Amino acid sequence: MQNLQFPLEFQFKIATLSNDFTATDASGRTLAYVRQKLLKLVDEVVVFSDETRSQELYRIKANQWIDFSATYTFTNPLGQEVGRIARKGWASIWKAHYEIFDENKAPDLIVREENAWIKVADHLLGEIPILGLFTGYLFNPSYIVSRPDGTQVVRLQKQPSFFGRRFVVTQFGPFEQGEEVRILLGLMMMILLERRRG
Repeated sequence: MQNLQFPLEFQFKIATLSNDFTATDASGRTLAYVRQKLLKLVDEVVVFSDETRSQELYRIKANQWIDFSATYTFTNPLGQEVGRIARKGWASIWKAHYEIFDENKAPDLIVREENAWIKVADHLLGEIPILGLFTGYLFNPSYIVSRPDGTQVVRLQKQPSFFGRRFVVTQFGPFEQGEEVRILLGLMMMILLERRRG
């Protein structure tokens, strides 16, 4: 998952019992197949090279079974930590707020929801019969990944679709060492969490 051609697209599978999606780049090349293990007390996600699931690239696992302020660690097939993402509990009540850490557990990047009102409107209108079917087209939240100095690196935005199944990642500028993988793994986990919350 390096030297990527942006924009990237995350597209969820609808016809499966598991919570999984495919990540592709601008040329249509499959970058990863992400599969969340269901019915587990502790969240665990496996990132494969493609839908055949023959080659595991990374594993993402929560440090606790309650995810309000859980930390999700990224490891490679050798079990080495390559980074982690943590949801900022109370700060995420109104607007989604996550922090991404590097392999040395040092703060590296910040992920923030751009407009919390979109989530509120989506939730409220989603409760109305029939109208709730169209919220996936009307309300499309976006998230900005930035460095601690405020430099914006990428944006993740939900695309108009039923069931919130398509997301696009656009790049604002060049990556620093190791950022590319940490950002993608962090956004993959964050999207699974945010979709579950509505």
